[in-house]
Amino acid sequence: MSTIQEIYGRTLTEFARKYGLAFVMVASYFGSGSVFIASQAGVIHGYTLLWAVVGAALLGFVAQDMSARLGIHGKPLMIFVRQKLGRSAATAIAIFLSIGCLAWTVGLVAAVGAGVSFLTGGVVGWQPIAVVATVCVIVVGLLDYDIVENLMIAMMLSLLVVYVAVALPSGADPGAVALGFVPTATSVDALVVAAGVLGTTALWPNFFLESILVRQKGWSDQSDVEDARRDLVMGYAVGGLTTIAILIVAAAVLRPMGFTELESFITPGEALVEVMGTWAMVLFVGGVTAAAFNSIVPIMWTPAYLIPQAMGYDVTKDDRSFQSIFIVLTGIGIFSPLISSLLDLSVVDMVILFPTYNGIFALPLATVLLFWAVNDRDTMGEHRNTRRLNTINALLVILAIVLAVFAVQDFVELITTGGF
Repeated sequence: MSTIQEIYGRTLTEFARKYGLAFVMVASYFGSGSVFIASQAGVIHGYTLLWAVVGAALLGFVAQDMSARLGIHGKPLMIFVRQKLGRSAATAIAIFLSIGCLAWTVGLVAAVGAGVSFLTGGVVGWQPIAVVATVCVIVVGLLDYDIVENLMIAMMLSLLVVYVAVALPSGADPGAVALGFVPTATSVDALVVAAGVLGTTALWPNFFLESILVRQKGWSDQSDVEDARRDLVMGYAVGGLTTIAILIVAAAVLRPMGFTELESFITPGEALVEVMGTWAMVLFVGGVTAAAFNSIVPIMWTPAYLIPQAMGYDVTKDDRSFQSIFIVLTGIGIFSPLISSLLDLSVVDMVILFPTYNGIFALPLATVLLFWAVNDRDTMGEHRNTRRLNTINALLVILAIVLAVFAVQDFVELITTGGF
């Protein structure tokens, strides 16, 4: 038995040493936002937005492949932006993008607060717990990178097992599921939710982080590109399949139960209860809480890298400037209860709408910058995008822009009128 345990442990250690970066990237997008947006899509639109999950996963994979190659053959994306546009323009872009990270954090710490409040029987409201969660995120975010990466791998694999296990016996109609992978949704409401799926799956902070952190894995030349791609395939396969399973469960179980929207923080867990029993609610809430917490860390690493890089400083995670920016900006999460009150948004509203904000405003900009960088001859040399890659990349960039254009009006209405 001990020999088996040693082999098993050694295998996991070797896997994490060689791969795992994509699990950090995927875990950063797979917070409570993905759970609730996929559940919202299934409850409101049935299986009809499965195509959006696939499109978002493809965009995320292709964009991060570009980002990995940029980091291996060129330089981190924000450093490229600064060199091309100048310090002032790069800093303005970095600050604009960082607002999106703050929006995510506000929603995610609220989700952590709501989750812990439920698990403790509501003894304490979500608001003070969100403040404590913000402090805890800061502590974890300053830990060694390898520790964070191992946490992300374990969390993502656990979520995949849970939701696939529920999706299989959920009674979903195979024909309707198959049709869901064909884009047929035409309503503005559907496009808003599709933009939310895109914004939380093709997570733009990862476009920057991947180009920075490839060196953390020792990937520095052409021979390492295949390892980076295998890593991304594994990560996005896990994230994409989990998101699909969540949407199918919501459409197959919650929709027939009469739900027409996510009425509360625990509504998606009702599907698990229906299939697995009452104990599954605790499992769901615990999983969502952990996912939300883990997402905040890499999301808030992003501005801590971007702002110094835009200003001309190439920082590492151990630098004081990185840590100071991370602490200060992440600390804004303590105002999550205030923002909820001022905008009259519930926790679920914030968890869904703030990723949607990123899908509409930040994602198209980040995608265009990345597309520019991997086609720049001075930066990439002979490793710049091929014509085939550009065709695929361009189609996905257009998808991000089109969804943003069609969804923006409805998003503004939702964010200014108290959410869904």
